Amino acid sequence: MFLTVTQSLLEGFVTTLKLFALTLLFALPLGLIISFGSMSKFKPLKWFIKTFVWIIRGTPLMLQLIIIYYGPGLIGKWATGLETTNFFTAFLQSWTVMDRFMAVLIAFVINYACYFSEIYRGGIESISKGQYEAGQVLGLTKTQVFFKIVLLQVIKRIVPPMSNEIITLVKDTSLARIIAVYEIIWSAQVYIKSAGLIWPLFYTGAFYLIFCGLLTILFGKIEKELSYFKA
Repeated sequence: MFLTVTQSLLEGFVTTLKLFALTLLFALPLGLIISFGSMSKFKPLKWFIKTFVWIIRGTPLMLQLIIIYYGPGLIGKWATGLETTNFFTAFLQSWTVMDRFMAVLIAFVINYACYFSEIYRGGIESISKGQYEAGQVLGLTKTQVFFKIVLLQVIKRIVPPMSNEIITLVKDTSLARIIAVYEIIWSAQVYIKSAGLIWPLFYTGAFYLIFCGLLTILFGKIEKELSYFKA
């Protein structure tokens, strides 16, 4: 029985890892782009981005999952009642329901990109203006100053808060079961209903602890590698 449960949990954990990896792949660069928008000198863009980030950070991820999964289909039903038809309304009318995993991925990417953007912004703004000015005196462009002088210092400063968010992401993947995505906790809950066993649910904790432990070790090594920056 133990081997059967372990195999089932491993299958669910593969989905967890897939969601974790894809979220980081898309959210890390998107967060940097959003941070540039929140620091933009173009005020309409700046306040639009800040408002969007405030909404995403101020509402539960579970609510965002539900809205992204069910929202397009509900809007599509509403669109069927419209007398006018154009490309947009026809698209909405043809939309039934989004793929479950895709809906979860979109929600996670948007949510974590907003959190990452604030970490990026804090790191970038913590660098003194004197370093930008010194780079320009040396004949470097603003882009060269950012990538050759500022970026590595920013990375060093954001590693601790970023690692905290990434470890939180590991645990937040369990929310995918809200819209019936077969992740590790969902696979453990099956045994409660089918066999009346609760220990598989506690067993999932070992998977999370080991994975988070490995990430903690990894981020600790990254911090040591960047320790020569004393900024």
